[in-house]
Amino acid sequence: MIHQKIPMEFTKIFFTDLDGRVMNLSVNPRDLESIEKHGIGFDGSSISGFASVENSDRLLFPDMKSVRDIRFKGETVRFFVGKIMNEHGERSEVDARAILEKTLDDAEKKYGVRFLVGPEHEFFLLNGNEFDLSGEHIGEKSHSDKAGYCHSEPHDRGEYIRHNIIDVLAGCGIHYEKNHHEVTPSQHEINLECCDPLEAADRTVLFSYVAKKIAMKKGFYATFMPKPFDSLNRSAFHIHISMQDSHGKNLFFRKGAEYNLSDDARFFMGGILRYARETSVIMASTYNSYKAYIKEKEAPILRSWGFRNRSSMIRVPYTATAENTRVEIRSPDPSGNVYLQMAALIAMGIKGIENKMDCGQPDTGSAYEKRIESKLLWDERFLPRSLYEALVEAERSDFLREFLGETIYGNYIRLKTAEWEEHRTHITPREHHKYLNI
Repeated sequence: MIHQKIPMEFTKIFFTDLDGRVMNLSVNPRDLESIEKHGIGFDGSSISGFASVENSDRLLFPDMKSVRDIRFKGETVRFFVGKIMNEHGERSEVDARAILEKTLDDAEKKYGVRFLVGPEHEFFLLNGNEFDLSGEHIGEKSHSDKAGYCHSEPHDRGEYIRHNIIDVLAGCGIHYEKNHHEVTPSQHEINLECCDPLEAADRTVLFSYVAKKIAMKKGFYATFMPKPFDSLNRSAFHIHISMQDSHGKNLFFRKGAEYNLSDDARFFMGGILRYARETSVIMASTYNSYKAYIKEKEAPILRSWGFRNRSSMIRVPYTATAENTRVEIRSPDPSGNVYLQMAALIAMGIKGIENKMDCGQPDTGSAYEKRIESKLLWDERFLPRSLYEALVEAERSDFLREFLGETIYGNYIRLKTAEWEEHRTHITPREHHKYLNI
C-alpha cells in the first residue's frame, strides 16, 4: 500500500525585535479565533529591546489583513504579521510597526498624502550554514559562485534559488519586477512591485523568511549582513519612494520644472538630507554597516543627491512618465528594522516639506571623485563613518527622540550603545596578528 505524504500546515505570527531580526510564534490554528480576540502571551524580556525581566509580559495579536499562505514543497505556512500589546491590551510602546502606522496615519490626516515604496532586496548566498560560517574567516570557499552583475547560468549558481523564491512569493500574491545576480560574487537582488509602505515592510519580513528557508533547503545560507567580505560591495536596501494625493496624483512630478521635480519633491529630499546623520543609526544600524561606506563600492559617503547618479545618497531615477517619478534612498542596508527605516524616511521627508528645506544643487559627476578632504574631526558633509559617530548624532537628535517617542528611543539607543561597546572592547584575530609581536 502506497502512503501519500500529507503536506504539513503551520500557522505563524511574525514580528521583529527592535534590531529588526525576524521572530515568530507558531500557534495552533484551532485557537486563531480566540488569539484574534485576546492575543497570545510571550516573554518580552527575551526579545531584544522589548522589556525588562520584571515587566516582561507581552501579547501578540495577528493582523488578520496581513495573512498570506506560503507554500513550500511539502509544507504550507499561514503567515500573519503581529501587533504587540502590553498586558493591559494597549499597543506596546516598543512595537516598531506601530511607529510606521502612526507616521502614515499622521501624513494622511494632516496633509492628505499617501506613499508608494519599492525596496530592492539584496543578499548573499553562501556555501554552508550559519554554524559552519560563524566565528570563522569567511573567504573564497564560502562563495557560492564567482559571477558578476547580470551574469547568467552556469556562472550564476543562485538563479534557480532566486526563481524558487519568486515562485513561492507569487503563490502568496506577491509579484516581482526584476531579479538578477549582483556585482559581487554570491550576491543577488530581487525587486518586488511597489506598494504601500506598511505592506512593503510586512512583505520584507516575509521575504527574509522565505529567502533564508529556501536557501537552507537547497544547501546554501542566505545572509542579509551588509558587508561580509573585505574589498567587495555591500548588500544595500535601496528604497524608492513617491508621494500621492487622495486621488492618486503623483506629487513629486511637475512638468517643465528642472528634472520634472515638484517643490514638494525637493523639500522631501531636503528633509532626508537634513536629518540623514541623525537617523543613520536607523538606516545603517550595525557595526558592520559602516565598513561599507567607502569610495567606489556603490555605498554613499556624502549627504547629497543626484539625477541618475548612483554615487549619490539620494538618486532621482530617469523616468518618462509622471506616475513613475520618484526618489531612491541609497543609504539604508538590510540589517536594520524595516518598520523604523520606512517610518524615518517618511518622517524626514514630511519635516522637509513642513519647513521648506530645499535639497540644493545635485551632484555633477561621481560623488566619489569630489575633491573634499575628509577630516577626522566631525564632518557633517559626510554620512557617519562609524556606529559610534552615528550614535553620537542620534543621542543629541531632538528629531529622532520626538519621532520615535521616549521609550523606543531610549531602548534603541541602549541596544546600539551596548553593540558598539561590545565591538569596541572585543579582541580580534587581526589584532593578534598585528600586535602580538610587540
